Amino acid sequence: QVQLVESGGGLVQPGGSLRLSCAASGITFRLYAMGWYRQAAGKQRELVARITSGGITNYADSVKGRFTISRDNAKNMVYLQMNNLKPEDTAVYVCNAQFSTVQNYWGKGTLVTVSP
Repeated sequence: QVQLVESGGGLVQPGGSLRLSCAASGITFRLYAMGWYRQAAGKQRELVARITSGGITNYADSVKGRFTISRDNAKNMVYLQMNNLKPEDTAVYVCNAQFSTVQNYWGKGTLVTVSP
C-alpha cells in the first residue's frame, strides 16, 4: 500500500520560513519523481516544485529563489524548504510521487497559512 504523509505545515508570518516533509512508503522511492503541489481556496492545484529520480529540479516561477526541493533516497523522504513566505503562498501543500501515468500517487496534504 502506497502512503505519502506530509508534515511541517502551520501558521507563519510573512517573511518567515517553513520546511515541509513527505514520508513515502510502499514504493521504490529512488525510481520516482517527487513533487510538491499546492491548492489555495477556490483555485486549481498547481505544481510548486518537482525533483526527478536523477535529482533534476524545477520550480514554479512564483517560488523560484525562495523554495528548495530536496530528497533523501535513504530515508524515502522529500522536503520543501520555503523561505520568505508570502500571504499568496497560503494553500494546502500536497506531496506527489510519479513513476508513470498509472503509478502516480498523492498525499492528503498539509496546510500552510501565511498571515501577520
